Amino acid sequence: MSFETLRTALADVVAIPVTPFTADGAVDTGAHRALLRRLLDGGVRTLTPNGNTGEFYALTPDERRLVTETTVEEAGDRAVVLVGVGHDLPTAVEAARHARDSGARMVMVHQPVHPYVSEAGWVDYHRAIAEAVPELGVVPYIRNALLGGARLAELGDACPNVVGVKYAVADAARFAGFARDAGLDRFVWVAGLAEPYAPSYFAGGATGFTSGLVNVSPAVSLEMLDALRAGDYPAAMKVWERIRRFEEMRAANGSADNVTVVKEALASLGLCRRDIRPPSRELPRSARAEVAAIAAGWPV
Repeated sequence: MSFETLRTALADVVAIPVTPFTADGAVDTGAHRALLRRLLDGGVRTLTPNGNTGEFYALTPDERRLVTETTVEEAGDRAVVLVGVGHDLPTAVEAARHARDSGARMVMVHQPVHPYVSEAGWVDYHRAIAEAVPELGVVPYIRNALLGGARLAELGDACPNVVGVKYAVADAARFAGFARDAGLDRFVWVAGLAEPYAPSYFAGGATGFTSGLVNVSPAVSLEMLDALRAGDYPAAMKVWERIRRFEEMRAANGSADNVTVVKEALASLGLCRRDIRPPSRELPRSARAEVAAIAAGWPV
């Protein structure tokens, strides 16, 4: 698979599957496989195991490897798999190599978790991962509003396998400037704050967006993508209006319920348990009916 094929895969709905758990707290592999097949049957062609909606930071290393392997197996030749990696540098490199050996074609590098991140150190971190897996496409996940586009350009010059960027700073004007400083055509730009920001980020140069909502209704996410690809912003905003309350519930209190709301919707549809690991927490009973009503009104 060429890097150009990988670029095409990023210019799409980049699904972030949930990681369902059993009653005793283990990864529910059966439910996980069923949810992945549901995404694939719904038309999703890019999957990101070990993303934030998959509770990356709450999974053990063995669980992250299991989630990677299960996703690659289910995807087969139906989808491109973009595996989330991160933590300390040796752990991230090991995970990237495991993703490669499992058959994944890309890795998404989570924002470094460290109280002191220099711009040059950010480049060094990503460059070490990209150089460890030159066969894979690499996608930095940028949440740092202080990082300048010139640093990404530096990384891209050093590592041709850095093919795209998941940009998740909640500032559409900053995104547009950052993309142009880094190289608008050099990278595929993925709106990393999902459907609520997709219209404004597409206007600034994005051609794909991530989604957790897609777990609940692939059709809704793909409808927005079709509208944005056609340049039909009024149609895209009609979808935006339909999902607004759901996404507001996910974003409330600093996105405390980002994954919780998605799992609650899936539980209301009988697709997996609502169980979620700390530091997240299950949705209060008072809010569950509203989530269920929203999910019931969307096409399956």
